Amino acid sequence: MLQYTTTILQFGQQGEKTGWTYITIPQKITQQLKPDYKKSFRVKGKLDEYVLKGIALIPMGEGNFIMPLNAEIRKGIKKGKGAKVNVSIEVDDDPVLPSAELMECLKDEPEALANFNKLPKSHQNYYTRWIDSAKTVSTRAKRITQAVNALVKGFHYGEMVRGLKADRDKMG
Repeated sequence: MLQYTTTILQFGQQGEKTGWTYITIPQKITQQLKPDYKKSFRVKGKLDEYVLKGIALIPMGEGNFIMPLNAEIRKGIKKGKGAKVNVSIEVDDDPVLPSAELMECLKDEPEALANFNKLPKSHQNYYTRWIDSAKTVSTRAKRITQAVNALVKGFHYGEMVRGLKADRDKMG
């Protein structure tokens, strides 16, 4: 487990990352975690006392990575932009298993199942994590339905999310 202290940052105008809260994982740390690795990978550990599992690090060039801090993580650490945070991380090689409920529903939609199985593992994981992060049974059911509908159309996760946002924007 690698440990260091860093400051929580926030992107200004940065394309799709505009407004993201994140921490930097410097090259000297990533080289110890995954030497000469340039692609996204998952880590587990802690930010202060908040436990992390299956969190993707995003490459930013020159060996540096970032860890986006979503609202759930920010609430868990009770910190925001400018605060110092103690980081303890290691590579998370635990497999991400698809949602059993999603897989059950996909059995009834062979085209959606075939499209899901064609997706890269990372996109399958995005669907799984999105469904698993639902806080209520009704939200979970709604997300499974949305995922199946998107997969019938052959959408990868990002296409589904953009489609859902466009639908919300139309509704006002």
